[in-house]
Amino acid sequence: MKVGFNGSVIEAREAVISVYDHGFLYGMGLFETFRTYNGGKPYLLDRHLKRLEEGCLTLGIQYIPQEEQIKRLLRELLQANRLEEAYVRLTVSAGEGELGLPTADYERPNILVLVKPLPTVNELLYVQGKELRLLSTLRNSPEGEFRQKSLHYMNNILAKRELTASGASAGAEGLMRTREGWLAEGIVSNLFFVRDGILYTPDISTGILPGITRRRVMELAEAAGLSVQEGYFTWEELLEAAEVWVTNSIQEIVPVTRLSDEYGEMNMIGKGEAGPITKQLLQAYRADANAM
Repeated sequence: MKVGFNGSVIEAREAVISVYDHGFLYGMGLFETFRTYNGGKPYLLDRHLKRLEEGCLTLGIQYIPQEEQIKRLLRELLQANRLEEAYVRLTVSAGEGELGLPTADYERPNILVLVKPLPTVNELLYVQGKELRLLSTLRNSPEGEFRQKSLHYMNNILAKRELTASGASAGAEGLMRTREGWLAEGIVSNLFFVRDGILYTPDISTGILPGITRRRVMELAEAAGLSVQEGYFTWEELLEAAEVWVTNSIQEIVPVTRLSDEYGEMNMIGKGEAGPITKQLLQAYRADANAM
């Protein structure tokens, strides 16, 4: 595969990062994942880049992404890898530094763009939904005021290992709670549910990632006249939901039709298939993405 490395398209094996890069040594770095639609156009790229820029400012990484440069590099990568559409990961690693904790800004970060084919998804998933398994692995607290999409991913990997060993169904997502017991987010997704016609999602202050897809879904819901409330919610409240779904930039809006606790006890949501609000918002989301 060809990759983008500091602005150039090169073979993946040629993209070498120093052992003194603080992304490797201390996890100092950020990344964004997004996908393309409609002939290779990255959806909500401006929002992803804004979040990335704000995160770099917080971490003292001197990098301001240029949208047109990213788009041009992405077009070259898609062509080089013979892809019409792609799953894209844009990574900013802090760059080389001395062994030890730094006090100065990182002036020469490494910028890496990886692409791969979009995962093959059976459209039945968006009707039949998936299982959401409650995990005992807790969502850790963010290092700063809000969670960054950083290279610190041990918490998510531990959660994924628990999910894999739990006996949950193939393709299931895992759900983490905060130390206080509030619903947080999935391993790779944000959570939504509907009760009495109102759309609920955990508040950013629970320590969840402020997802780009999460925010766009909230906007589309409000545009459709739905009431959207962020807050603190329990597993018991989720069990009473009429509809549940999870979101991320790659899979969009995925209905959850089965909830299982950490002991494997299963509860069906609604009629066991995607509900009307889920379907409505998925249609609106895809229409928005393909209108670029």
